[in-house]
Amino acid sequence: MTTHHFTPSRYHNVLGTLPPDCRVASGETVITRTIDAGGLDPERRQRARGPNPMNGPIAIEGAEPGDALRVDIVRMTPISDTGWTRSVVAANVVDAETVRMLPPRESATWLIDRQALTTRLENPPQGLEHFVLPLAPMIGCFGVAPSLGQAISTATSGDYGGNMDYRLFGQGTTVWFPVSVPGALFFLGDCHAVQGDGEIVGTGIETCFEVEVTLSVEKSRKIAWPRGETADDIFAVGNARP
Repeated sequence: MTTHHFTPSRYHNVLGTLPPDCRVASGETVITRTIDAGGLDPERRQRARGPNPMNGPIAIEGAEPGDALRVDIVRMTPISDTGWTRSVVAANVVDAETVRMLPPRESATWLIDRQALTTRLENPPQGLEHFVLPLAPMIGCFGVAPSLGQAISTATSGDYGGNMDYRLFGQGTTVWFPVSVPGALFFLGDCHAVQGDGEIVGTGIETCFEVEVTLSVEKSRKIAWPRGETADDIFAVGNARP
């Protein structure tokens, strides 16, 4: 099968029915390089605005509403020597009355060792001088165009995927999305070097990756929500408004 090296001509802060930036046949592989959640490339140059600028959309031949798009995450290779997180919990994970008491949400820079596949704080506070984490790459935001002509911000998620921020969306995982528009229109970005079970500070370690995915159409496989499979887990991801 053909492998496509896709360099985006533009980035998107919504998932929607937009003109394709790349077209592939079902079963083909795409290799693309992402920028970080704030729009910075590996050289720290501003390429787009946040939140979570996406590469895409990629149209897959033969995909129609009622099908499922299968996404095999083949490889995630770090391409930046730094990443960043927030240092305080995000306002949306605490009770509303507590928000005004939160300290300033400063950024913390992490140094990424791309040979050892580890990361550590650039300026660690006392007690964390020797704190080193192994990389556990994952895609924070990806999915397909929503139904009904909607264009939905990359700040959130829904039945089309989007900003799901689940740590099992990494190398070796297979993910399925419900197709709602012709071509499916697949987007991806917002990659993390490491993230815990939840994104309680509002970020993972935000950085840039070269991502390799294989995109396949499964005809007449009608599903309601994104679902995934690893060597050890089968899971579904859902989101609803309050």
